[in-house]
Amino acid sequence: MTEPDHDGVDLDRPNAVRMYDYYLGGTGNWAMDRALGDRVLAEVPVAPLIGRANLEFLERVVRFCVRNGIDQFLDVGSGGPAVGTVHRIADSLDPASRCVYVDREQVAVAHGQLLLEREGDPERHAIVRADQRDPDAVWRAALGTGVLDRTRPIALIFCAALHFIPNDEPADEIVAGYRKRLPAGSYLAISHATYDDLDVPADYAASIRAAFELYERSGTPAFSRRYDEIASFFGDFEMVEPGVVWLPQWRLDEAPSPVTQKFVARPSISIGWCGVGRKP
Repeated sequence: MTEPDHDGVDLDRPNAVRMYDYYLGGTGNWAMDRALGDRVLAEVPVAPLIGRANLEFLERVVRFCVRNGIDQFLDVGSGGPAVGTVHRIADSLDPASRCVYVDREQVAVAHGQLLLEREGDPERHAIVRADQRDPDAVWRAALGTGVLDRTRPIALIFCAALHFIPNDEPADEIVAGYRKRLPAGSYLAISHATYDDLDVPADYAASIRAAFELYERSGTPAFSRRYDEIASFFGDFEMVEPGVVWLPQWRLDEAPSPVTQKFVARPSISIGWCGVGRKP
């Protein structure tokens, strides 16, 4: 089967967004993504569960934000399988809610556009292509849709996205650029993969490191960060209880999270720190 030739898409290397889609049973992936994905799954068979735990965290965040008066969402690094999650949940709670998705991967954006054409409202939902490492470009593109009101609070979401910013780039400055643009009363939600600070058996920790090394062969390598580095992304925002914690420790009462429950006894097996902060 010949892979499609998409302008501006890396045809030579696997891509993390498409691999994530493969783990979750999607169809927006190519042979090269499945080949590397199978090698990751050989190291970490629970990778699909970790992916779903991230999506369950995302649902809890959206429900929390709507319950606390937020009706605008900016989902940066939304990826293929996650596109649609935010507006579906928000709309079920507030039919007037608004959402803009952002991703730099062209295939993910194209799939998102098709989805929004089928089930979205062009006045309330949009997806744009921009690089999360450039807050100016993301902000211009998101506001340029006309979907978001820059004068009112927004929930800014980085769900499993910031670990694709290389460690040799100024991730702190990049996230600070987003924080300063958010109106007062806005929320910032982050989940971030790591192989540091894990309280897990040695063989599992070694498998996680091996999986990160496999991602280095893709066009979108992932980078681990420690707890304090991830916590610093929130700056002076007021942290929502319980603060920065492992995925299975963040407010499981907000929504049913059956996959996340599997990690409760050993939360760091989820390999994901997460938290939500509010701009004063």
